[in-house]
Amino acid sequence: MKKLVLFCCLLLALFSVQAQKEKIEAYINSYKEMAMEEMLRTGVPASITLAQGILESQWGESELVKRSNNHFGIKCKTEWTGSKTYHDDDEKGECFRVYTTAEESYKDHSDFLKQRPNYAFLFKLDPTDYDGWAKGLKKAGYATNPTYPQRLLKVINDYNLQQYSLTALARANNPVPVPANTTAQTQVTTTVITTVAKENTGSPTAQSLDQSGTETAAKETIIVKEETQPVNTTTQLTATTEVSVKKNVSYPTGIFTINHTRVMYAQEGTSLLSLANQYDLPLSRLVEFNELSVMDVLDIDRLLFLEKKSKKGATDFHTVASGETLHDIAQLEGIRLENLLEYNQLSKSSTVAVGAKLYLHTAAAKTSSVSPK
Repeated sequence: MKKLVLFCCLLLALFSVQAQKEKIEAYINSYKEMAMEEMLRTGVPASITLAQGILESQWGESELVKRSNNHFGIKCKTEWTGSKTYHDDDEKGECFRVYTTAEESYKDHSDFLKQRPNYAFLFKLDPTDYDGWAKGLKKAGYATNPTYPQRLLKVINDYNLQQYSLTALARANNPVPVPANTTAQTQVTTTVITTVAKENTGSPTAQSLDQSGTETAAKETIIVKEETQPVNTTTQLTATTEVSVKKNVSYPTGIFTINHTRVMYAQEGTSLLSLANQYDLPLSRLVEFNELSVMDVLDIDRLLFLEKKSKKGATDFHTVASGETLHDIAQLEGIRLENLLEYNQLSKSSTVAVGAKLYLHTAAAKTSSVSPK
């Protein structure tokens, strides 16, 4: 009888853990775009934003977030002039900010960190150094829980949230087209994300590594699009007009990880044979790991995995962005292309619609989101 009771308790615990995991993954899928947009706008790493949102809002299910859309537990402070609610936290009946939407909460969280002087030192860190950010938030007084940094780091590593910081940096590469036939010119402001030399304090997923696996410092700067505001003018813009985005790098230098797999970012024109020799790999294995056609030099800038990718993604789904191919998605998620195709009942010649949800763990029913070429 005791064994049966123990078995039932263990079974219930497993169901509870799995249910929580699914809720956290749903939260990530709901808010990852906001986190990446805020990283481009202000420089707060998307991995940190998502991890804080998950912890502070109990993955969107806390009483505070349900009645106030406050995903980050930000208290009123003296400068707050918006709506307020009162909630027991460190003390009874503390004042918390109320937002109309989750998006307002995400923006205010970024601005809160960006504008308060006690957090200024965080923005001197490499944007991929989530270890430094997690410890720095505690040092700056964001949370009173002594284990707050460790809790943030566990969520980031368990759910591979670093991939969203890397994706945000990659998006800095893309020029932003301006719609044609508009009567208002677009004014673009920018923010600078700077990668700086740092101590070896982060995990391999947060740091760059050299070919021997040693962490190295990065010293590069990215200037990315921050936001657009309409200007009161009648200047006509053509369909070919683009707002150029200057960039020096989109990923950390050296080796880093995606989905717990070692990867590097190589530029167009780089010799594949020289890279294979540099990392002590047969050329055929480098081509195999990255599911590439035979080529002497890289045709475009590419992520190149240095070991075989995983069969499953770090999260359950990938939402297709504009211009992404199935091969692009497999590389971005660190998943084998054959498994991505299998889970979604696709062939290599299939195309996917922007906004389609692709499964990264299990097979899905075929939908109108995909179509053969």
